[in-house]
Amino acid sequence: MPFWTALPSLKPTSLVTTLGAGPAIAIKLAVFAAIAALTVAIERRRHGRLVNGAPRAANASPWLHGPWPLFAGALALALLNFTTLALSGRPWGVTSAFALWGAKLFSLAGIDVASWPYWSSHTNAAALTASVTRDVTSVMDAGIVLGAMAAAALAGRYAPVSRVPMCSLIAAVVGGMMLGYAARLAYGCIIRAYFSGIVSGSLHGWLWLVAAFAGNVIGTRLRPLFGLEVERIRQTGC
Repeated sequence: MPFWTALPSLKPTSLVTTLGAGPAIAIKLAVFAAIAALTVAIERRRHGRLVNGAPRAANASPWLHGPWPLFAGALALALLNFTTLALSGRPWGVTSAFALWGAKLFSLAGIDVASWPYWSSHTNAAALTASVTRDVTSVMDAGIVLGAMAAAALAGRYAPVSRVPMCSLIAAVVGGMMLGYAARLAYGCIIRAYFSGIVSGSLHGWLWLVAAFAGNVIGTRLRPLFGLEVERIRQTGC
């Protein structure tokens, strides 16, 4: 961590502070519209149509079986992010809790994690010594897991399996390690670094978008090496 933080970096830039709230929001909406239009055009050119998602039974509720209307999902995300900011005083995040859980397990094993530079800051040191239940992100992560399980059960899709193909397991471990490491370097994952970054008006969210898009293109090309065929993923959504 000290190596990465010692590298040259740009100063924090707030589009809201620099341009004003109105112009910043207008520019963001214009960029979002351009990305959506470009995505639709590319999808139709390559596949002739837009994929509307997996078929749903005629009498199935979209609120339980999905997919939700796009506007409803966007509104729910915005309200949840605002609620998180209002209650906790910080944007929504996920992956910082994983680092905290791992550090606490290392501490139980007798490893002096508190001396590491990452855990020497006041905020991280306080989280390391406090109970996990006092960590906002940890509590939210538990809620996300329980909520996902409840949603899957209500939709009749909760079907955990005990056997995972070895190639899928390797892909999960390798990908998870890379994502976890990168999320700590970026001080957040797709939620805090990207979603919450753009919502709060920080320029780093847009830089994260460019880097993440390039990484997704490379990752998609690598999926067949782990037996995760792109065509099967496209057809099943899994």
